[in-house]
Amino acid sequence: MTATAPRPRPSRTGQPSRTGRPSPAGRPSPIRGRSPIRGPFAAVALLAALFSLVSGLLLAGAGPAAAHAALTGSDPQDGAVVATAPKEVTLTFSEAIAVGDGSIRVLDPSSKRADTGVEPKDLSDGSTVRYGVELLPGLPDGTYTVAWQAISADSHPISGAFTFSIGAPSETTVALPSEEVGGGAVGTVYGIARYIAYAGFILLVGGAAFVLGCWPRGATARPMQRLVVRGWITLTAATLAMLLLRNPYTGSGKFADAFDLDGLQAVLDTKPGAALVSRLLLLGAAALFIAVLFGTYARREDAVEKRDLTFGLAVGGGVVAAGIAATWAMSEHASTGIQAGIAMPVDVLHLLAVAAWLGGLVSLLVALYRTPDIGSEAVRRFSRVAFGSVLVLAATGIYQSWRQVGSWSALTGTRYGQLLIVKVALIALLLAVAWFSRRWTGRLTDAPVSAGASVASKASASSVTSQASGASVASEDAAEPGETADDVAPERAAQLARQRAALTATKKKRIRDADAERSGLRRSVLAEAAVAVVLLAVTTLLTSTEPGRTEEEAKGASAAATAPAASGPVNLSMPFDTGGQNGKGTVRIDIDPGRSGANELHVWIDGSDGKPMDVPELKVALTLEAQEIGPLPVAPDRLAEGHWSASNVQIPMAGEWKVDVTVRTSDIDQVTIDKTVKIG
Repeated sequence: MTATAPRPRPSRTGQPSRTGRPSPAGRPSPIRGRSPIRGPFAAVALLAALFSLVSGLLLAGAGPAAAHAALTGSDPQDGAVVATAPKEVTLTFSEAIAVGDGSIRVLDPSSKRADTGVEPKDLSDGSTVRYGVELLPGLPDGTYTVAWQAISADSHPISGAFTFSIGAPSETTVALPSEEVGGGAVGTVYGIARYIAYAGFILLVGGAAFVLGCWPRGATARPMQRLVVRGWITLTAATLAMLLLRNPYTGSGKFADAFDLDGLQAVLDTKPGAALVSRLLLLGAAALFIAVLFGTYARREDAVEKRDLTFGLAVGGGVVAAGIAATWAMSEHASTGIQAGIAMPVDVLHLLAVAAWLGGLVSLLVALYRTPDIGSEAVRRFSRVAFGSVLVLAATGIYQSWRQVGSWSALTGTRYGQLLIVKVALIALLLAVAWFSRRWTGRLTDAPVSAGASVASKASASSVTSQASGASVASEDAAEPGETADDVAPERAAQLARQRAALTATKKKRIRDADAERSGLRRSVLAEAAVAVVLLAVTTLLTSTEPGRTEEEAKGASAAATAPAASGPVNLSMPFDTGGQNGKGTVRIDIDPGRSGANELHVWIDGSDGKPMDVPELKVALTLEAQEIGPLPVAPDRLAEGHWSASNVQIPMAGEWKVDVTVRTSDIDQVTIDKTVKIG
């Protein structure tokens, strides 16, 4: 007998055997040469990277805290010098705020509390939002600092500080935080969570609506299931993060306070906290909806039962989606300002339309890349849904723009208005790209896909036949001494099955890519999705930017309260006529230095002949009508014929002051004249 060398056994990994001869499993895979940057994962990664980049740029350009309520006035005013200590300090805001202990603190020059330390009193009257704190009695002269912090009605923290002086300004050792409330690392993370929450909502609602309304067969497609489930997970995780970070975001700015139970309880008692908890409860109902959609609904075969289930899911899912959208409407811009009762349902419609359009767009992109069997009818249905969504967006967007901007000057002169212009431009660009997608949709047919499936089937059958015959030979050839073909066959059969699946998928992809209409539609939808990502980031930033109407109102109130200062001492000249004998003349008034605080006032009266004129009585009063201050009486002393003077005349703040002068020339002849002047 002659010995024979054992044949080398094929490698299970498809690598060359010990003798260097490649095994049958070592044939190059049909998909091995595909570029790693192509395919659906690259598209999704590109969109995610674009969203992160745009969000980062917008967050970097935004201020540390988006103040939606604005301080429009105070008493005493910023920089005012008052003669005696006021009993209380009051602050006026442009819209409703939430305050608590320590929201308004008054600190003396040595940084000690000068207020009583109790919770601010609500002094609001009608549309005027005003809060005040009482001061300690017997405060000494010096400069006092008022530091305040609150939560605006649309959930954003606001803060600020100003000073006033008693008697005369002095040095102060008060050190205020350099970082505004809502800023820092906590503010950045909270802002990112807000962006992610909107993205998750759009994927969840838009993806489910796309499956239910446009492509029911997509309920059995794994890519569509993963898209909707990931949207739910994203929104849930972002909501939990916002709930935990809410306390440090509006308070200390420290991550450790996220797990402070007392702070969390305080958050739950606020409107934003209640909205976040409501959203989590509704997401529990959304999880049940997803289970039915991709479970019972996907397996249902009977047409009548499926139609009934579709109606039930549409109603239930619509209620849940509207409820989730309402958690934003009840705690942000729509819940405050004018016409809140109309604005909140309009905001819900706006959010649902955004989700149906942009979420459906992402769903279509995933379907075109990951599920080549999507039909042209599903694409056309989505085209109709998108058109309806755009109509709703246009109507609700116009109303929201009018409500939040209010004037053409606010549209171009405020950050909110400028972002709104960018948003409108992006929508116009998105509609232009959508027009090309609609053209590709009109050309789309199902024939290429069917033909492709047939060709792929034949190719697969031929491959199976040839590989099956090869398997028999290979199994015998691969057997080592002592092994039979039955020992190797199961392993070899599994390997061949994997090769057949890869070959079939590759052929399907090649045939699908050869369809020019479908490829053109995929590129167009990808471009739409890219623009939509930027649009979503800008829209999210709009929700954290002070509305143009509020900003302009705050600027107007501030300008009225702090009118430009005069360039120096104030000089007035006012003619008068009491109507009696020798009742005509001129009053000249000097106010020096003509700014808030202590001033010297001199009054001269000249007769009609230009000579100094004595009168039995002279009275002066100062009134700041914009702040409802005064009239503040001034009793000047007579220094010489026709000359009166008063020292240490206290003007509490800058503004448009009305100077009233009463001149009596006889027992019955008297007149009061006035003139308005700017005092710094």
